[in-house]
Amino acid sequence: MNSVNIYSEKNNEIKKFLELFYTKNFNMNNIFSYNKEFDNPIEMIDLISCFVDNNDKFEISIWISIDEGIYIKINENNINSIIKYLYERYPW
Repeated sequence: MNSVNIYSEKNNEIKKFLELFYTKNFNMNNIFSYNKEFDNPIEMIDLISCFVDNNDKFEISIWISIDEGIYIKINENNINSIIKYLYERYPW
C-alpha cells in the first residue's frame, strides 16, 4: 500500500490545500483527514513537494506509507532524502 495521509485540526484546511494542488473544487467527506493511494509511489512526489513548498500557508501534516504499517512524516528537512529514496527504490 502506497499512500499519502493528510491531517489537520483546522476546519477546511485540507480542502484548501487539495484545491491548490488539483486546481479545482474538491469535495470531502471528512474535513480533518484525507487519504490517497498510489499504484506507483513516484506519483506521490508532486503532492508531497507541493505540501513542502506551501507548508507556511496551511496547518496540515502529511505522512506517507510505502510499506504496510510504516508511516513517515514529511517536512522540509526530510523531503529531499525521501524523494531521492523513492526514485532509488522505484526507478522508472
